[in-house]
Amino acid sequence: MGNDLDRQDTSTLRRRILVLLICCTSLLVVSMDNTIVNVALPVIRTDLGASITSLQWTIDAYTLVLACFLMLAGATGDRVGRKRTFQVGLGLFGLGSLLCSLAPSVGWLIGARAIQGLGGTMLNPIAMSIVTNVFTDPRERARAIGVWGSVVGISLGLGPVLGGVLTETVGWRAIFWVNVPVVIVAIAATARYVPESRAPHARRPDPVGQVLVVLLLASVVTGVIEGTRVGWGSPLILGLGGLALVALVALLIWERRRREPLIELRFFASVPFSSATVVAVCAFAAFGSFLFLSTLYLQDVRGLSALHAGLALLPAAVTATICAPLSGRLVASRGPRTPLVVAGLATTAVAVVIALAGPTTPFWVLLVAYGVYGIGFGLVNPPITNTAVSGMPRTQAGVAAAVASTSRQIGQSLGVAVSGTVVAAAASVAVGLSAAWWVVAATTLVIAVIGVLATTARAHATADRVADLFAEDAEPAHA
Repeated sequence: MGNDLDRQDTSTLRRRILVLLICCTSLLVVSMDNTIVNVALPVIRTDLGASITSLQWTIDAYTLVLACFLMLAGATGDRVGRKRTFQVGLGLFGLGSLLCSLAPSVGWLIGARAIQGLGGTMLNPIAMSIVTNVFTDPRERARAIGVWGSVVGISLGLGPVLGGVLTETVGWRAIFWVNVPVVIVAIAATARYVPESRAPHARRPDPVGQVLVVLLLASVVTGVIEGTRVGWGSPLILGLGGLALVALVALLIWERRRREPLIELRFFASVPFSSATVVAVCAFAAFGSFLFLSTLYLQDVRGLSALHAGLALLPAAVTATICAPLSGRLVASRGPRTPLVVAGLATTAVAVVIALAGPTTPFWVLLVAYGVYGIGFGLVNPPITNTAVSGMPRTQAGVAAAVASTSRQIGQSLGVAVSGTVVAAAASVAVGLSAAWWVVAATTLVIAVIGVLATTARAHATADRVADLFAEDAEPAHA
């Protein structure tokens, strides 16, 4: 009898591990597509006759869709079934990848990247929900989430190198081909091994809020990217600015009236939560800029091949992978202040060094700078989620974490939009790159300042007050 139970436990554990591997695969392909494409941008520009603006859209079509629909996808999975939504997301991501590989022009490539992003919105938040539901033991769940988090670092290292190898040996289209067989296997494995699950109480759809979010983000990003090309005072840019303002005001009014809003505005009364949102935007704006600008510098200014450019970014991937779990332990033992301040100062120093770099800067200086950047990026990521959910009641922690994840994607979209616009507006690529890195330095310095201001006793008190608001809401229903 005991042997039968042992075999059953072993079988159950193997199944849970298989589910974790399937979910980690989805995280890998979605995260890697943020990095793998950057290395191929100069080749894509030559092959398809693309401008800097088109290259910006090649990146932002993906990240912008992720930012717009991440929370909607998570709520949809809770409502109609996580397994089903996950499989649809895999299918869309695979379709978008196939269309990217076949794109005859940069316009088709941008459209296909948007389809990829739409599929990606249904993968990461849903996969995390699946992992949380499958690993019910707290210690097993903590280990599973640790493995999950390490995949982001792996994707940061694997993406540029794999992108460089494929671009050099097969061609840039191969960076999208590799996703298709992975997705097909993942869909089949999901059907066989992943259990279906739903939330006991799924949040109601908020289509009006969703439309307003799309209008707001799309208007801002489009205005920043297209401003240099069509003129900042043109009717198009002024119209986009007006649309963004109207959408923001309407969103604030509408969401305040909703019982179950898409974005819970009361969260922002918590200083730790608001700070986590700002840090997420700043950190990932710097990260998006880091990948975009480094690729242009290494290939256009230094004349490196796509493969060598990918290899040059490896120090950032290695140090980020090492520092991310260390940051998690540091947050648990001493709070988020130290990793946030160190991350902000480290990435600011790197931005200043690279802003001053030129075509003849010793290569070892760049490698050290990239390694230090990876330290900063590895340190900053864990405190974002931790600070976002700090003091929140458990019933609201998932929603708070989803807002933090959305903020990351918004930041990356804005980072590429702003840095690309600065480069495009400059007299030369070298001058534009330097100016863009100074913008990055200002952005990352904000992280260090917030690391001090948002971790005081007074700031934590605001999080407690927000938690009390939600506890009051729950009392009548509990009674």
